[in-house]
Amino acid sequence: MNTHVNDLNRLIQDLSSNHEAHLIGIRRDIHAHPETGFDVERTSGVVARELESLGIEHVTGVGRTGIVGFIPCGAPGPTLIIRADMDALPIKEQTGLPFASRIEGKMHACGHDLHTATLIGVGAVLKEIAPRLSGNIKLMFQPAEETQESGAAAMIADGVLDGVDFALGFHNHPDEPIGTFSFVEGIANGSSDEFDITIHAVSGHAARPHMAVDPVVATAQLITQLQTIVSREVDPMRPAVLTIGSIHGGNTHNIIPDSVGIMGTVRCQDPVSRDAIEAALRRVCAGLEASMRVRCEINYVRGVPSLVSDDRLLKTTIAAIRDHFGDVVLKREASLGAEDFALVGAKVPAFQLGVGASQEGRDDRLHNSDYQPDERCIGNGVVALSLAAARLLA
Repeated sequence: MNTHVNDLNRLIQDLSSNHEAHLIGIRRDIHAHPETGFDVERTSGVVARELESLGIEHVTGVGRTGIVGFIPCGAPGPTLIIRADMDALPIKEQTGLPFASRIEGKMHACGHDLHTATLIGVGAVLKEIAPRLSGNIKLMFQPAEETQESGAAAMIADGVLDGVDFALGFHNHPDEPIGTFSFVEGIANGSSDEFDITIHAVSGHAARPHMAVDPVVATAQLITQLQTIVSREVDPMRPAVLTIGSIHGGNTHNIIPDSVGIMGTVRCQDPVSRDAIEAALRRVCAGLEASMRVRCEINYVRGVPSLVSDDRLLKTTIAAIRDHFGDVVLKREASLGAEDFALVGAKVPAFQLGVGASQEGRDDRLHNSDYQPDERCIGNGVVALSLAAARLLA
Protein backbone atom coordinates (compact mmCIF):
# COMPACT_ATOMS: atom_id res chain seq x y z
CA MET A 1 0.00 0.00 0.00
CA ASN A 2 1.38 3.42 -0.90
CA THR A 3 2.13 6.19 1.60
CA HIS A 4 -0.84 8.33 0.50
CA VAL A 5 -3.29 5.49 1.16
CA ASN A 6 -1.69 4.71 4.52
CA ASP A 7 -1.92 8.36 5.55
CA LEU A 8 -5.58 8.56 4.50
CA ASN A 9 -6.43 5.35 6.35
CA ARG A 10 -4.80 6.65 9.53
CA LEU A 11 -6.67 9.93 9.16
CA ILE A 12 -9.98 8.10 8.77
CA GLN A 13 -9.24 6.02 11.86
CA ASP A 14 -8.25 9.08 13.91
CA LEU A 15 -11.28 11.11 12.82
CA SER A 16 -13.60 8.23 13.67
CA SER A 17 -12.02 7.80 17.09
CA ASN A 18 -12.48 11.52 17.78
CA HIS A 19 -16.21 11.26 17.09
CA GLU A 20 -16.93 7.86 18.66
CA ALA A 21 -18.04 8.95 22.14
CA HIS A 22 -20.34 11.60 20.66
CA LEU A 23 -21.85 9.08 18.23
CA ILE A 24 -22.56 6.64 21.05
CA GLY A 25 -24.33 9.46 22.87
CA ILE A 26 -26.44 10.15 19.78
CA ARG A 27 -27.28 6.46 19.51
CA ARG A 28 -28.40 6.28 23.14
CA ASP A 29 -30.56 9.38 22.75
CA ILE A 30 -32.25 7.94 19.66
CA HIS A 31 -32.61 4.57 21.40
CA ALA A 32 -34.42 6.17 24.32
CA HIS A 33 -36.85 7.92 21.95
CA PRO A 34 -37.75 5.30 19.30
CA GLU A 35 -40.08 6.22 16.46
CA THR A 36 -41.70 3.86 13.97
CA GLY A 37 -42.52 3.95 10.26
CA PHE A 38 -42.60 7.40 8.72
CA ASP A 39 -43.20 9.02 12.14
CA VAL A 40 -39.52 9.73 12.77
CA GLU A 41 -39.72 13.49 13.17
CA ARG A 42 -37.63 13.65 16.34
CA THR A 43 -34.96 11.33 14.93
CA SER A 44 -34.84 13.34 11.70
CA GLY A 45 -34.43 16.45 13.83
CA VAL A 46 -31.41 14.93 15.57
CA VAL A 47 -29.88 14.06 12.20
CA ALA A 48 -30.53 17.55 10.81
CA ARG A 49 -28.98 19.13 13.90
CA GLU A 50 -25.84 17.00 13.60
CA LEU A 51 -25.44 17.60 9.86
CA GLU A 52 -25.85 21.33 10.47
CA SER A 53 -23.14 21.28 13.13
CA LEU A 54 -20.82 19.48 10.72
CA GLY A 55 -21.44 22.00 7.96
CA ILE A 56 -23.00 19.36 5.72
CA GLU A 57 -25.61 20.67 3.29
CA HIS A 58 -28.85 18.73 3.65
CA VAL A 59 -32.49 18.58 2.65
CA THR A 60 -35.30 17.45 4.97
CA GLY A 61 -38.70 16.00 4.12
CA VAL A 62 -37.43 13.65 1.41
CA GLY A 63 -39.82 10.70 1.27
CA ARG A 64 -41.91 12.51 3.90
CA THR A 65 -39.46 12.36 6.82
CA GLY A 66 -36.16 11.32 5.26
CA ILE A 67 -33.04 13.48 5.14
CA VAL A 68 -30.37 13.67 2.44
CA GLY A 69 -26.93 15.14 3.08
CA PHE A 70 -24.63 16.36 0.29
CA ILE A 71 -20.83 16.37 0.37
CA PRO A 72 -19.00 17.57 -2.76
CA CYS A 73 -15.49 16.25 -3.27
CA GLY A 74 -12.40 18.04 -4.46
CA ALA A 75 -12.56 16.93 -8.09
CA PRO A 76 -15.24 15.81 -10.57
CA GLY A 77 -16.30 12.19 -10.45
CA PRO A 78 -19.15 9.77 -9.75
CA THR A 79 -21.78 10.13 -7.04
CA LEU A 80 -21.90 7.60 -4.21
CA ILE A 81 -24.91 7.35 -1.89
CA ILE A 82 -24.65 5.73 1.55
CA ARG A 83 -27.90 4.75 3.27
CA ALA A 84 -29.00 4.26 6.88
CA ASP A 85 -32.49 3.48 8.17
CA MET A 86 -33.93 5.36 11.16
CA ASP A 87 -37.14 3.64 12.30
CA ALA A 88 -37.77 1.42 15.31
CA LEU A 89 -40.11 -1.53 15.89
CA PRO A 90 -43.41 -1.95 17.77
CA ILE A 91 -41.78 -4.03 20.53
CA LYS A 92 -41.82 -3.49 24.31
CA GLU A 93 -38.19 -3.20 25.44
CA GLN A 94 -36.97 -5.59 28.14
CA THR A 95 -33.27 -4.65 28.38
CA GLY A 96 -33.37 -2.61 31.58
CA LEU A 97 -30.63 -0.35 30.20
CA PRO A 98 -30.28 3.21 31.56
CA PHE A 99 -31.12 4.52 28.10
CA ALA A 100 -33.93 2.03 27.41
CA SER A 101 -36.95 3.14 25.43
CA ARG A 102 -39.11 5.75 27.11
CA ILE A 103 -41.88 5.13 24.58
CA GLU A 104 -44.21 2.32 25.60
CA GLY A 105 -44.39 -0.45 23.03
CA LYS A 106 -41.60 0.86 20.80
CA MET A 107 -37.93 -0.19 20.67
CA HIS A 108 -34.87 -0.03 18.46
CA ALA A 109 -34.66 -3.82 18.34
CA CYS A 110 -33.10 -3.92 14.86
CA GLY A 111 -30.30 -1.45 15.52
CA HIS A 112 -31.41 1.38 13.28
CA ASP A 113 -30.30 3.72 16.07
CA LEU A 114 -26.80 2.31 15.52
CA HIS A 115 -27.15 2.83 11.78
CA THR A 116 -28.26 6.45 12.12
CA ALA A 117 -25.37 7.29 14.44
CA THR A 118 -22.94 5.48 12.15
CA LEU A 119 -23.96 7.41 9.05
CA ILE A 120 -23.67 10.70 10.94
CA GLY A 121 -20.12 9.64 11.79
CA VAL A 122 -19.41 8.68 8.18
CA GLY A 123 -20.60 12.13 7.16
CA ALA A 124 -18.25 13.75 9.68
CA VAL A 125 -15.26 11.79 8.38
CA LEU A 126 -16.03 12.19 4.68
CA LYS A 127 -16.64 15.91 5.11
CA GLU A 128 -13.04 16.22 6.34
CA ILE A 129 -11.42 14.11 3.64
CA ALA A 130 -13.67 15.12 0.73
CA PRO A 131 -11.07 17.54 -0.75
CA ARG A 132 -8.86 14.48 -1.39
CA LEU A 133 -11.61 12.59 -3.24
CA SER A 134 -13.31 12.82 -6.63
CA GLY A 135 -17.06 13.02 -7.14
CA ASN A 136 -19.93 13.56 -4.72
CA ILE A 137 -21.36 11.84 -1.66
CA LYS A 138 -25.01 11.62 -0.63
CA LEU A 139 -26.04 10.55 2.86
CA MET A 140 -29.48 8.90 2.81
CA PHE A 141 -31.26 8.81 6.18
CA GLN A 142 -34.38 6.76 5.53
CA PRO A 143 -37.64 6.30 7.46
CA ALA A 144 -39.96 3.28 7.31
CA GLU A 145 -37.73 0.32 6.55
CA GLU A 146 -39.72 -1.96 8.86
CA THR A 147 -43.15 -1.25 7.36
CA GLN A 148 -45.03 -2.51 4.33
CA GLU A 149 -45.05 1.02 2.92
CA SER A 150 -41.38 1.51 2.12
CA GLY A 151 -39.42 4.59 3.07
CA ALA A 152 -36.83 3.75 0.42
CA ALA A 153 -39.56 3.77 -2.23
CA ALA A 154 -40.81 7.14 -0.96
CA MET A 155 -37.33 8.67 -1.03
CA ILE A 156 -36.66 7.27 -4.50
CA ALA A 157 -39.94 8.78 -5.69
CA ASP A 158 -38.72 12.12 -4.34
CA GLY A 159 -35.51 11.85 -6.39
CA VAL A 160 -32.94 10.69 -3.85
CA LEU A 161 -31.19 8.60 -6.52
CA ASP A 162 -31.07 11.35 -9.15
CA GLY A 163 -27.50 11.52 -10.42
CA VAL A 164 -26.36 8.61 -8.23
CA ASP A 165 -23.92 6.11 -9.75
CA PHE A 166 -23.68 3.49 -6.99
CA ALA A 167 -24.81 2.84 -3.42
CA LEU A 168 -23.53 1.40 -0.16
CA GLY A 169 -25.72 0.12 2.65
CA PHE A 170 -24.87 -1.59 5.92
CA HIS A 171 -26.51 -3.54 8.73
CA ASN A 172 -25.40 -4.58 12.20
CA HIS A 173 -25.21 -8.33 12.89
CA PRO A 174 -25.50 -9.36 16.57
CA ASP A 175 -24.71 -12.94 15.61
CA GLU A 176 -21.26 -11.95 14.34
CA PRO A 177 -18.34 -10.94 16.61
CA ILE A 178 -17.60 -7.30 17.26
CA GLY A 179 -14.69 -6.19 15.09
CA THR A 180 -15.70 -8.36 12.15
CA PHE A 181 -17.45 -7.53 8.89
CA SER A 182 -19.40 -9.72 6.48
CA PHE A 183 -20.71 -9.94 2.94
CA VAL A 184 -22.93 -12.03 0.70
CA GLU A 185 -22.05 -12.60 -2.93
CA GLY A 186 -24.71 -12.44 -5.62
CA ILE A 187 -28.32 -12.60 -4.39
CA ALA A 188 -28.06 -11.49 -0.76
CA ASN A 189 -31.60 -11.96 0.55
CA GLY A 190 -35.21 -12.55 -0.40
CA SER A 191 -38.00 -10.67 -2.05
CA SER A 192 -40.91 -10.02 0.27
CA ASP A 193 -44.60 -10.15 -0.62
CA GLU A 194 -47.52 -10.07 1.80
CA PHE A 195 -51.08 -11.32 1.47
CA ASP A 196 -54.36 -11.08 3.32
CA ILE A 197 -57.10 -13.57 2.46
CA THR A 198 -60.60 -13.30 3.87
CA ILE A 199 -62.76 -16.39 3.44
CA HIS A 200 -66.40 -15.26 3.33
CA ALA A 201 -69.12 -17.83 4.06
CA VAL A 202 -72.53 -18.14 5.80
CA SER A 203 -72.79 -18.07 9.58
CA GLY A 204 -75.03 -20.39 11.58
CA HIS A 205 -75.51 -22.50 14.69
CA ALA A 206 -72.71 -24.92 15.50
CA ALA A 207 -75.27 -27.69 16.04
CA ARG A 208 -76.71 -27.23 12.53
CA PRO A 209 -73.64 -26.92 10.26
CA HIS A 210 -75.63 -28.12 7.24
CA MET A 211 -77.55 -24.85 7.34
CA ALA A 212 -74.36 -22.77 7.20
CA VAL A 213 -71.23 -22.62 5.10
CA ASP A 214 -68.26 -23.07 7.40
CA PRO A 215 -65.26 -20.75 6.72
CA VAL A 216 -63.22 -22.34 9.52
CA VAL A 217 -63.11 -25.73 7.80
CA ALA A 218 -62.47 -24.04 4.45
CA THR A 219 -59.60 -22.04 5.96
CA ALA A 220 -58.05 -25.17 7.43
CA GLN A 221 -58.03 -26.74 3.98
CA LEU A 222 -56.69 -23.55 2.42
CA ILE A 223 -53.75 -23.34 4.79
CA THR A 224 -52.84 -26.96 4.16
CA GLN A 225 -53.03 -26.50 0.40
CA LEU A 226 -51.01 -23.28 0.45
CA GLN A 227 -48.17 -25.13 2.18
CA THR A 228 -47.90 -27.50 -0.78
CA ILE A 229 -47.15 -24.70 -3.23
CA VAL A 230 -43.49 -24.37 -2.29
CA SER A 231 -42.98 -28.08 -1.66
CA ARG A 232 -44.63 -29.22 -4.90
CA GLU A 233 -44.60 -26.34 -7.39
CA VAL A 234 -41.29 -24.53 -6.84
CA ASP A 235 -37.91 -25.87 -7.94
CA PRO A 236 -36.37 -27.21 -4.69
CA MET A 237 -33.02 -25.75 -5.74
CA ARG A 238 -34.52 -22.24 -5.59
CA PRO A 239 -35.07 -20.94 -2.03
CA ALA A 240 -38.66 -19.95 -1.26
CA VAL A 241 -41.01 -19.98 1.70
CA LEU A 242 -44.71 -19.26 2.26
CA THR A 243 -45.67 -18.62 5.87
CA ILE A 244 -49.06 -17.96 7.46
CA GLY A 245 -48.50 -15.53 10.31
CA SER A 246 -52.05 -14.85 11.48
CA ILE A 247 -55.47 -16.49 11.51
CA HIS A 248 -58.63 -15.10 13.03
CA GLY A 249 -62.28 -16.07 12.85
CA GLY A 250 -65.23 -16.33 15.17
CA ASN A 251 -65.78 -15.17 18.74
CA THR A 252 -67.41 -18.03 20.63
CA HIS A 253 -67.87 -21.81 20.90
CA ASN A 254 -71.23 -22.42 19.27
CA ILE A 255 -71.43 -20.10 16.27
CA ILE A 256 -70.07 -20.78 12.81
CA PRO A 257 -68.69 -17.36 11.80
CA ASP A 258 -69.36 -15.37 8.66
CA SER A 259 -65.69 -15.17 7.76
CA VAL A 260 -62.13 -16.08 8.67
CA GLY A 261 -59.05 -14.03 7.82
CA ILE A 262 -55.47 -15.13 7.38
CA MET A 263 -52.29 -13.13 6.80
CA GLY A 264 -49.03 -14.38 5.39
CA THR A 265 -45.81 -13.66 3.57
CA VAL A 266 -43.95 -15.10 0.59
CA ARG A 267 -40.15 -14.93 0.40
CA CYS A 268 -38.10 -15.90 -2.68
CA GLN A 269 -34.79 -15.24 -4.35
CA ASP A 270 -35.97 -15.99 -7.86
CA PRO A 271 -38.53 -13.92 -9.84
CA VAL A 272 -39.84 -17.04 -11.63
CA SER A 273 -40.66 -18.64 -8.26
CA ARG A 274 -42.19 -15.37 -7.08
CA ASP A 275 -44.61 -15.26 -10.00
CA ALA A 276 -45.39 -18.98 -9.73
CA ILE A 277 -46.27 -18.78 -6.04
CA GLU A 278 -48.66 -15.87 -6.46
CA ALA A 279 -50.37 -17.56 -9.41
CA ALA A 280 -50.70 -20.82 -7.47
CA LEU A 281 -52.12 -19.04 -4.41
CA ARG A 282 -54.82 -17.45 -6.54
CA ARG A 283 -55.57 -20.78 -8.23
CA VAL A 284 -55.87 -22.59 -4.89
CA CYS A 285 -58.27 -19.93 -3.64
CA ALA A 286 -60.37 -20.27 -6.79
CA GLY A 287 -60.51 -24.03 -6.26
CA LEU A 288 -61.56 -23.54 -2.63
CA GLU A 289 -64.40 -21.32 -3.74
CA ALA A 290 -65.69 -24.02 -6.06
CA SER A 291 -65.28 -26.93 -3.65
CA MET A 292 -66.28 -25.33 -0.34
CA ARG A 293 -68.95 -22.79 -1.47
CA VAL A 294 -67.02 -19.84 0.01
CA ARG A 295 -65.73 -16.59 -1.47
CA CYS A 296 -62.04 -15.66 -1.15
CA GLU A 297 -61.13 -12.00 -1.00
CA ILE A 298 -57.42 -11.70 -1.78
CA ASN A 299 -55.16 -8.72 -1.15
CA TYR A 300 -51.71 -9.67 -2.48
CA VAL A 301 -49.07 -6.95 -2.17
CA ARG A 302 -45.75 -7.19 -3.98
CA GLY A 303 -43.03 -5.86 -1.70
CA VAL A 304 -39.32 -5.40 -2.20
CA PRO A 305 -37.22 -7.49 -4.61
CA SER A 306 -34.09 -9.41 -3.67
CA LEU A 307 -30.95 -7.40 -3.05
CA VAL A 308 -28.10 -8.35 -5.37
CA SER A 309 -24.54 -7.50 -4.33
CA ASP A 310 -22.68 -5.65 -7.04
CA ASP A 311 -19.40 -7.50 -7.50
CA ARG A 312 -17.18 -4.43 -7.99
CA LEU A 313 -18.56 -2.60 -4.98
CA LEU A 314 -18.27 -5.73 -2.85
CA LYS A 315 -14.68 -6.43 -3.81
CA THR A 316 -13.60 -2.80 -3.44
CA THR A 317 -15.24 -2.45 -0.02
CA ILE A 318 -13.91 -5.73 1.32
CA ALA A 319 -10.39 -5.02 0.02
CA ALA A 320 -10.38 -1.63 1.76
CA ILE A 321 -11.49 -3.24 5.02
CA ARG A 322 -8.96 -6.09 4.84
CA ASP A 323 -6.10 -3.70 4.07
CA HIS A 324 -6.90 -1.71 7.20
CA PHE A 325 -8.32 -4.18 9.72
CA GLY A 326 -6.74 -7.43 8.55
CA ASP A 327 -8.43 -10.82 8.20
CA VAL A 328 -11.72 -9.93 9.92
CA VAL A 329 -14.14 -10.41 7.03
CA LEU A 330 -16.65 -13.26 6.97
CA LYS A 331 -18.56 -14.63 3.99
CA ARG A 332 -22.22 -15.14 4.88
CA GLU A 333 -24.84 -17.29 3.22
CA ALA A 334 -27.83 -15.58 1.64
CA SER A 335 -31.10 -15.48 3.55
CA LEU A 336 -34.79 -14.95 2.86
CA GLY A 337 -34.94 -11.91 5.09
CA ALA A 338 -36.08 -8.79 3.25
CA GLU A 339 -34.52 -5.33 3.08
CA ASP A 340 -35.87 -2.33 1.20
CA PHE A 341 -32.34 -1.21 0.34
CA ALA A 342 -33.03 -3.69 -2.48
CA LEU A 343 -35.16 -0.96 -4.09
CA VAL A 344 -32.02 1.17 -4.28
CA GLY A 345 -30.13 -1.82 -5.68
CA ALA A 346 -32.79 -2.23 -8.37
CA LYS A 347 -31.90 1.26 -9.65
CA VAL A 348 -28.12 1.50 -9.24
CA PRO A 349 -25.28 -0.94 -8.44
CA ALA A 350 -25.36 -1.56 -4.68
CA PHE A 351 -23.70 -3.51 -1.88
CA GLN A 352 -24.71 -3.94 1.76
CA LEU A 353 -21.95 -4.50 4.33
CA GLY A 354 -22.50 -6.52 7.48
CA VAL A 355 -21.01 -5.06 10.66
CA GLY A 356 -20.40 -7.45 13.58
CA ALA A 357 -22.18 -6.30 16.76
CA SER A 358 -22.11 -9.27 19.13
CA GLN A 359 -21.48 -8.38 22.76
CA GLU A 360 -19.22 -10.91 24.51
CA GLY A 361 -21.17 -13.35 26.65
CA ARG A 362 -24.50 -12.64 24.96
CA ASP A 363 -26.47 -14.40 22.23
CA ASP A 364 -28.52 -11.58 20.75
CA ARG A 365 -30.86 -11.63 17.78
CA LEU A 366 -32.48 -8.86 15.78
CA HIS A 367 -36.13 -8.01 16.52
CA ASN A 368 -35.77 -9.25 20.10
CA SER A 369 -37.00 -7.28 23.14
CA ASP A 370 -33.68 -7.83 24.97
CA TYR A 371 -31.42 -6.95 22.04
CA GLN A 372 -28.18 -5.38 23.32
CA PRO A 373 -25.51 -4.88 20.63
CA ASP A 374 -21.92 -3.86 21.28
CA GLU A 375 -21.78 -0.13 20.60
CA ARG A 376 -18.23 -0.38 19.26
CA CYS A 377 -19.87 -1.45 16.00
CA ILE A 378 -20.65 2.24 15.41
CA GLY A 379 -17.00 3.26 15.23
CA ASN A 380 -16.12 0.15 13.24
CA GLY A 381 -18.85 0.94 10.74
CA VAL A 382 -17.73 4.54 10.40
CA VAL A 383 -14.18 3.49 9.58
CA ALA A 384 -15.17 0.69 7.21
CA LEU A 385 -17.68 2.74 5.21
CA SER A 386 -15.36 5.74 5.05
CA LEU A 387 -12.53 3.54 3.81
CA ALA A 388 -14.81 2.08 1.15
CA ALA A 389 -16.02 5.52 0.05
CA ALA A 390 -12.47 6.82 -0.14
CA ARG A 391 -11.42 3.92 -2.35
CA LEU A 392 -14.50 4.16 -4.59
CA LEU A 393 -14.00 7.89 -5.06
CA ALA A 394 -10.21 7.88 -5.30
